[in-house]
Amino acid sequence: MPKPLPDFSGSVKLKYVKLGYSYLVDYFLTFLLIPLMVGILLEIHQLGPNEIIALYKSLHFNLIHILSSLFLLVFFTTVYFMSKPRPVYLLEHACFKPPITCRFPSSKFISQTKQINNFDPISVDFQVKIIERSGLGDETSLPPSLHHVPHHPTMEDSREEAELVIFTVIDNVLKKTGIKPRDIGILVVNCSLFSPTPSLSAMVVNKYKMRSNIITYNLSGMGCSAGPISIDLARDLLQIHPNSYALVISTEIITQYWYTGNQRSMLLANCLFRMGGAAVILTNRRSERRRVKYQLTHLVRTHKAANDKAYSSVWEEEDEQRNVGISLSKDLMSIAGDGLRSNITTLGPLVLPISEQLLFFLNFIGRKFFPKWKPYIPDFKQAFEHFCIHAGGRAVIEELAKNLDLLPKHTEPSQMTLHRFGNTSSSSLWYEMSYVEAKGRMKKGDRVWQIALGSGFKCNSAVWKCIRTVRPTADNVWFDCIDRYPVHIPEVVKML
Repeated sequence: MPKPLPDFSGSVKLKYVKLGYSYLVDYFLTFLLIPLMVGILLEIHQLGPNEIIALYKSLHFNLIHILSSLFLLVFFTTVYFMSKPRPVYLLEHACFKPPITCRFPSSKFISQTKQINNFDPISVDFQVKIIERSGLGDETSLPPSLHHVPHHPTMEDSREEAELVIFTVIDNVLKKTGIKPRDIGILVVNCSLFSPTPSLSAMVVNKYKMRSNIITYNLSGMGCSAGPISIDLARDLLQIHPNSYALVISTEIITQYWYTGNQRSMLLANCLFRMGGAAVILTNRRSERRRVKYQLTHLVRTHKAANDKAYSSVWEEEDEQRNVGISLSKDLMSIAGDGLRSNITTLGPLVLPISEQLLFFLNFIGRKFFPKWKPYIPDFKQAFEHFCIHAGGRAVIEELAKNLDLLPKHTEPSQMTLHRFGNTSSSSLWYEMSYVEAKGRMKKGDRVWQIALGSGFKCNSAVWKCIRTVRPTADNVWFDCIDRYPVHIPEVVKML
């Protein structure tokens, strides 16, 4: 019997072949120009002093030509810098750390679920299965009004949650930066569910006595992908308002939106959504470059409508023994696929090295002649050092990692954020960024890809470049627990 062939796909030699190919293509012009420059220098070296002087004297300069050349140089340089977008820097960000009194362990969640009479036995079992496979730990938090049965949350309770979360993160980010509230010229607040009158942005302006001509926006109804949307809006405003600071607040106020019916697509939110929020200060001041953390390099937004029936089917079980986690991951890409593919297709040419773009192009052409060829998925690991995938659920993270061929170290920030804080909606990306910083992994020149997935179906991406190495600090939301992470998260945690 012939020996089976070795698995060459994992060969170290093939790894170096691809690495060599990447260097060859990405630095092709460099490799081409170096011999040319060496040849020119050698040729000049062979000339004698008299020949070099004769060559110099043969160049005749006319004053009109010199002035015309200088004018054109100044003109095109001015046009270039005036047309170039203003850089947008991330000065600092802060995440909300709920007080210990708000912690809501899984055992308490299940106990409380069984006490709510509105849930039928099938709905209770469904929520227990979700919790067992969710990847959430016992340190996630819910607002105080949801710690009691029966629930009777009011708008006043929601406003109290909003004030606690929003004011805390604003206080923290202002303390970190030393910026005064009156220095802020742009304020953007995004909260999908809770949209009171007066608005949350008005509440912030009134609390911090911000200046009367501040530009404010209050975004609602945009789901978990609203974080990059808010950043995009702030970026556009910073393009027309020079020397400004923009404060962006991302949160989700869940006090009044605890679902007590029996529709499974709605019950899932009870199991995964938790208390959280983040505040980010952006600026276009070049004078701040010495102390900023990141520069926004790319932002891509895509929105593809999903069929409501298909969306609901993601959360439905076809029989009693079906694995909920597998069901979620199986149907995720069929629903999110168009928006995600469109987002990646748009972002790819902007960030991928030439070597990956060339492989993708050749594969695309080859599939026109050989339809059975598998589509080539570009290696985004060559474009980014860190990935912040929205912590919407365990299956979401795992399926996206599978499609992008990511390693465990790339999904670690998302999985640990889900475990420690739960799904904090649009602010989860900033908890993940804080995790990377707390681990001391964020180095100067590193690139970060924030991927936000939300209802609709929306997929939004933000790309940041690290301007300076970020050291772990005591004001990081992970500071008191980062030594415990990463932790092992079992596939199923059976609840008694």
